[in-house]
Amino acid sequence: MYEEILQGETTEIPDPQRQRKHRVLVVDDDPIIRELVRETLEGERFQVLEAGDGAEGMRLCSEQKPDLVILDVMMPGQDGLEVLKKLREDTFTSHIPIILLTAKGMVEDKVRGIETGADDYITKPFDPLELEARVIMHIRRSIRDGEASPLTGLPGNRAIEETIEERIRKGVKFAVAYVDLDDFKAYNDKYGFHRGSEVIKMTARCIAEAVEKYGDESDFIGHIGGDDFIVVTDMVKAPLICQEIIRLFDTRIPAFYDPEDREKGYIVSRERSGKISRFPIMTVSISVVHNTYRVIDHPGKVAQIAAELKKYAKAQKGSVFVFDRRRSG
Repeated sequence: MYEEILQGETTEIPDPQRQRKHRVLVVDDDPIIRELVRETLEGERFQVLEAGDGAEGMRLCSEQKPDLVILDVMMPGQDGLEVLKKLREDTFTSHIPIILLTAKGMVEDKVRGIETGADDYITKPFDPLELEARVIMHIRRSIRDGEASPLTGLPGNRAIEETIEERIRKGVKFAVAYVDLDDFKAYNDKYGFHRGSEVIKMTARCIAEAVEKYGDESDFIGHIGGDDFIVVTDMVKAPLICQEIIRLFDTRIPAFYDPEDREKGYIVSRERSGKISRFPIMTVSISVVHNTYRVIDHPGKVAQIAAELKKYAKAQKGSVFVFDRRRSG
């Protein structure tokens, strides 16, 4: 689970506000442990806050809004699990990543902690490098989650770019599928923002179901914005995922139209130029960029190729997916 973090990416946390140190709160009744955590983390990237018991930890969480909490389970008064439960029940602290720290190593104790809402679990004595790696991992994940689309909950543009950069850096073969709805603006203009948002959420579900059916945990789904989505996978799985997205979308989209429009097979709305036109029931166009035949050394190259493919895909009738088959350029 932590191998990649421990072996490689422990030096950078993607943060547009690099001038602000990330606040880490350590809640432990043992001053030696608090000192060890401080010595491990405090520096250019982290500011360490300390609490000697659960009540003080709750107060500091409320006042300081730390980016991450390291929480001891075995404490006098309120134990760590009680504090954890209260933090998860509070709207203003429910999102904070929490790593449980305890001398216990039994599986049932770990399970209980995770079920209560902890993000991670580390036992004493801990390795300082491992603790730092896990702190970085969870803060990075929290930043990504914070940038997720409020409509779909999917990761946004920074996570998308980082995912593609990671594939490029590792030198692996990958496929990036850009999913785009056809005539969505006309639908939005006709039916309104709320119904357009429901279509966006339905599309996200179609993509997630397709990846769940034909992909695996290494695949990535992102929401670029509006009616644009992205799937990062490989060339073996990409055709099956694309076919399933199209099948699900084409099956479900008619239900989002009024009966009379569904029966006609089109709506009347305005083009971008202002001209009144007929627009058919929405379809989906998928452009698949991959590095099977050509070298792709930057996420910008992926976007450039996708834009070229998108023009071709949208010129076709109905829902389609197209692959870049060129070997250079």
